[in-house]
Amino acid sequence: MSREIAHPWRIEAGRTARVETEDHVESLIEAVLFTSPGERVNRPTFGSGVLRAVFAPNSDELAATLQVLAQSSLQQWLDDLIEVEAVQVDHVDATLEVTVQYVLRRTRQRRTVQFVREV
Repeated sequence: MSREIAHPWRIEAGRTARVETEDHVESLIEAVLFTSPGERVNRPTFGSGVLRAVFAPNSDELAATLQVLAQSSLQQWLDDLIEVEAVQVDHVDATLEVTVQYVLRRTRQRRTVQFVREV
């Protein structure tokens, strides 16, 4: 098992916290999905913009748009770490549920992660 610097960065036991690679990648996926472009000063294009659509009227078209936004952002920002196989976005009222199926490039391990956000 490989260990990475924890994201978000923090200190544990007087040292920089480290986490397993799988947990590190999941936190990076979460950062890409739930950061809006323009939110980061030095990387104005970073993120997916998925959260901006939470209050839009729910429809099949909106779900398809959010899936494309999420998948293209993950491919743009994390392509060196993961191969995105599938992204599913479910939008119910003010709750957004995003499921990402991917393969870790380093180990070829297939993983699925799900995030739920209420705003």
